[in-house]
Amino acid sequence: MQTILVTGGCGYIGAHTIVDLIENGFEVIAVDNLSRSSAHSLQGIEKITGKKIKNYNIDLTDKKAAEQIFIDHKNITGIIHFAAYKAVGESVEKPLDYYQNNIFSLVSLLQLAVQYDTKHFIFSSSCTVYGNPDTIPVTEQTPLQQAASPYGATKQMGETIVQDTATAYPLSTILLRYFNPVGAHPSIAIGELPIGRPQNLVPAITQTAIGKLPTMQVFGSDYDTRDGSCIRDYIHVCDIAHAHTLALQHSIKANKVNSCEVFNLGTGNGITVLEAIQAFEKVSGVKLNYEVGPRRAGDIVAIYANNNYAIDKLGWNIKYSLEDMMRTAWEWEKSLAKAP
Repeated sequence: MQTILVTGGCGYIGAHTIVDLIENGFEVIAVDNLSRSSAHSLQGIEKITGKKIKNYNIDLTDKKAAEQIFIDHKNITGIIHFAAYKAVGESVEKPLDYYQNNIFSLVSLLQLAVQYDTKHFIFSSSCTVYGNPDTIPVTEQTPLQQAASPYGATKQMGETIVQDTATAYPLSTILLRYFNPVGAHPSIAIGELPIGRPQNLVPAITQTAIGKLPTMQVFGSDYDTRDGSCIRDYIHVCDIAHAHTLALQHSIKANKVNSCEVFNLGTGNGITVLEAIQAFEKVSGVKLNYEVGPRRAGDIVAIYANNNYAIDKLGWNIKYSLEDMMRTAWEWEKSLAKAP
């Protein structure tokens, strides 16, 4: 049984990916310092899979501490690297925190991968690397524009670091550019747990609908889109999670060295913020209390994916609809309200 190290394993996408990896026969170790996540996810993973996951509460910018994982586990086949700060707005306010955390942790981890001969490395990237693209949908070959936020810049830099490392060392690396992951596991045992006020759309919607927030803000009504609000490509978190398992299997099977492949992970459908709100209202039967306000710094106008490459090369299929995303997100929010 191959052992995979999942960094940020208690986070939103990390936890769902751990479930998918276990369901596909992998052994998993997690590392997460819980600064932006909750150990509650580990209980949910165990509830779904019946497996208890060991989590190292370590800050990956501390290379010496991180090395202990590789000393304890000599046979790590691959690394899936999620651990990063990810809020666009916060990154504009605290750029140095983002550069320190997101870049230093990546460099430490790659150094350890090389040192301990862990050949397969999957990097959690983002559609923010495209900046404000000239044409949409974006393909993996779409030229990258200047990042609209320090968060996006850390993902662009991260990709360059991974590519350069793969050129110099015998690694097989994959960059997965996510669009907007939403929803929760169908079991409703794990879902998105934002710390503090949500920075992403769907948790803001569900928290407003349940009354945790009195109202929510739609940032911008004057964009050049169908209804004036931003366009994004929302994709169910379980579809994103499964793509990581497929990418890892692809990397192990091909067994290339000095390689770096890039895949877009989106549905290929552009949905406006107001359309997403309408989809939620339809599924939940709740009329949402929202206000339309000014644009937010760091937001781009519109982006959605051309996902043909991931479908063709990885055999990836999208299972969940926008309604599924909203329904599972709402069920998850209601389950949190019932929790003691």
